[in-house]
Amino acid sequence: MTVFRKMNRVTVATLLILLLVLPLASGISAAGSVVSSNADTTKPKSGPIFIIPVDQEIERGLQRFLERGFEEAVNYGAVLIVLDIDTPGGLVGTAEEIGSMVRESPIPTVAFIKGDAASAGSYIALNANTIIMKPGSMIGSASLVDMSGNAIDDAKLVSFWKAKMVGAAALNGRDPEIAAGMTDSNIVVNKPELGVNKAKGQIIALTSDQALKAGYSDHIADTPEEAILSLGYSTDDIFRVKHTGAEKMSQFLTNPIIMTILLFIGIAGVVIELLVPGFGAPGIIGILAFVLYFFGNYVAGFAGAETWLLFILGLVMLVVELFVPSFGILGIIGSVSLVAGVVRAAYSFSHALFSLGIAFTGATVVIIIVAVVFKDRGIWNRFILADSLTKEKGFVPVQEKIMLIGVKGTSITPLRPAGTALVAGERIDVVTEGGFIDANLPIVIVKVEGSRIVVKEFRE
Repeated sequence: MTVFRKMNRVTVATLLILLLVLPLASGISAAGSVVSSNADTTKPKSGPIFIIPVDQEIERGLQRFLERGFEEAVNYGAVLIVLDIDTPGGLVGTAEEIGSMVRESPIPTVAFIKGDAASAGSYIALNANTIIMKPGSMIGSASLVDMSGNAIDDAKLVSFWKAKMVGAAALNGRDPEIAAGMTDSNIVVNKPELGVNKAKGQIIALTSDQALKAGYSDHIADTPEEAILSLGYSTDDIFRVKHTGAEKMSQFLTNPIIMTILLFIGIAGVVIELLVPGFGAPGIIGILAFVLYFFGNYVAGFAGAETWLLFILGLVMLVVELFVPSFGILGIIGSVSLVAGVVRAAYSFSHALFSLGIAFTGATVVIIIVAVVFKDRGIWNRFILADSLTKEKGFVPVQEKIMLIGVKGTSITPLRPAGTALVAGERIDVVTEGGFIDANLPIVIVKVEGSRIVVKEFRE
């Protein structure tokens, strides 16, 4: 009996231990599964990530570069596109097209603002799915200005641009009034809960900390890689899109100062070669300058094939005008064609005309100097009689025989009214005053006009 009781106690104790251990074991197993689950959810997303710089003025060249970058990202199967932004702004029309491309991209986009996202740059950033800013960076100050930097007060234009900015801000739930305050100096924005207070006459520009508080930045990061990690992506497969050699050359050639210099060299070189032929070098240098001008604008996306055609057509017409007189018609058409080609190739109509005016003025001065220095070789010498009829070259001038006036002679042939007479023992050609004189009659010279000797019948 005692043994049975002992066995009973052991069995009860074993059951109690099992009841305590089993829940603990299941808890440990559950905890392990939770940890494993959490580890799976925090694992970084892998795949190609493209970082594309937006570090210049916004114009067609940048647009073509971004289009190439987005196309490469799609072809590589990228999981994220990071726009590395530091731009002072630029052309509103181009910014709209870039914004549409960013907004409609099938790949998630991040605007990492490392410097300034000013003016049109802020519009591009607002179209991205996420905005991450570097400490000390800025977004905003998007009021419209002209090519000279002066504010545009046109109500229609301001309203249009404001609507664009507000729409871009609303894409990702950002306060639209702040976007409006970035563009319109006439409105008042008071958002103390967002840290924004704008009086009339001011334009909103937000620092990285202000933007974070106002909801215009989703995170602060020092580098694009840090920004990528903050979004849960892996940085093992990053591609940085860089400008090609042609694109870098295009950026240099489309600089306003370089464009003006190229036009100056092109005009001066070609015209000098046409007016003072024989050197060859001015013409070659001039044509090369024009080729560089059109090449830079073509790669940048400003110029199309029609600009080359207009330029070549105009140049041919000017050359033809020099040799085939057309009362200036070919010259006028050629000049218009040249100017149209140059202007259409540039990104701005007004800037192209300004550069062309400066280049033409400078080239005119150089052309005049060269024409004076090399006047003996000018093409105009082909249309001017340069030879002189001198005795040294065998030419004997006809002398007026004034001394023959009043001298008498005899007609050798009938004068009807011209004929030949014998005067002072010399046969000369004479003409009467209008009447007829038979042969072998006395005559007297009454007038001498160069080689024309006028006579009449002599009557005593």
